[in-house]
Amino acid sequence: MKKRAIVLMLSTMFVLSSCGNNNTQQAEMLEMDNPVVEEEASNEEQENTSDNSELESSGKVEVDEGLFDVELTIPANFVGESTQEELDALCEENGFKSIVLNDDGSATYTMTKNKHKEIMDEYRTDILNNLNDMIGSENYPNITNIETNDNFTEFTVTTKNTELDLAESFSFLTFYMAGGIYNAFSGEEIDNISVTFVNADNGEVITTANSSDMEDKE
Repeated sequence: MKKRAIVLMLSTMFVLSSCGNNNTQQAEMLEMDNPVVEEEASNEEQENTSDNSELESSGKVEVDEGLFDVELTIPANFVGESTQEELDALCEENGFKSIVLNDDGSATYTMTKNKHKEIMDEYRTDILNNLNDMIGSENYPNITNIETNDNFTEFTVTTKNTELDLAESFSFLTFYMAGGIYNAFSGEEIDNISVTFVNADNGEVITTANSSDMEDKE
């Protein structure tokens, strides 16, 4: 089985780390019933906001669709310390036309439109699998269902809770990043990603959050 492109591996790991490590800490805080949970949650919210700012400041993926080929220019922070030789090997292994390491540390992937579609389909499958893994998991025991639209800009999360628990309250960033990264690599410009939590028993909306609100606060 061919390896995925480095950038897609990194982006998937980034989404998973947002969902995993932080929520493990949150679950431990809930079990301890610690009176300083609100203070810890506030600190963690600041850390998550910082992570989001770092993602935005790392640069945007530039997508140039030609008649037959697609060029993806990946920011230097996503490319890491990869050398041109390593990128050449990656190119050959994955069937890209070329990968060029640019002077600023970014890398330009050139591939056929069919190859780009293959990568996006694979990434779509990864996102859907990750969402499915969240349902009823150790970190999200009360989530019973997650639905999303085709381009991952709208998420509806069904939970047994009538109010969001701590882990659910911090899960918004995971959905924002999944949708944001997917659309960045597909070349689509989006204004907002919305996440709505509804109660499993009565279907009433508990809360709706929008990624555009985070931008307004910056």
